[in-house]
Formats: sequence, structure tokens, C-alpha cells
Amino acid sequence: MAWKKWLVGAAVGAAALYMARASGRPALLSPERALKLAKQALGGAHPIRGSWIQTHPERYEKNGLTYTVYRGGLCRDDGDDEFWVNAYTGAIVDTRPL
Repeated sequence: MAWKKWLVGAAVGAAALYMARASGRPALLSPERALKLAKQALGGAHPIRGSWIQTHPERYEKNGLTYTVYRGGLCRDDGDDEFWVNAYTGAIVDTRPL
């Protein structure tokens, strides 16, 4: 009987530890949400004809800092751009023309 109480206590403790660690990490944005934020930030004067975003985050290094980002692109009449958007905040980390 004592081992059952110990086992239940261990399971409850493990669950509490998992919840405490999980709540301490910020959640990743969905790729769709990150794309929407990037389109708002990079819209500009020319309308966007098309866009894409990778669904798996990747590591990106810029100016000695490492970010977790989604990589995507925008197609416009004046040219196409590739962008890297922070997967946690939705901030644009970098852009470049294609």
C-alpha cells in the first residue's frame, strides 16, 4: 500500500515539474501567424501577389546572435523578397531580395 502512495506522489511531482518547465518557455507562433505578421510589416506600396513560409523553424545567426526563425518569401510586381521572421515574436530578423 505504501508503494502505491509513493508511485502516485512521484507521478504528481513529475507532472508538476513538467508543467512548471513548459510554462517557462514562450510558445512558438504558428507559421500562418508569422506569415501574416511578416506581410503586414513588409507590405509596402506594391500589392503582394504571393507568399510562402516554411512550416519548420530553423536556426539563423545574424550579428553574433542566434534566432529561431521561420523562412519565407513575398512576391510583388517590383520584385521578390526572402525574409526571416522570429518564430517566437513575429519580428522581422532579416530580408533580402531574390
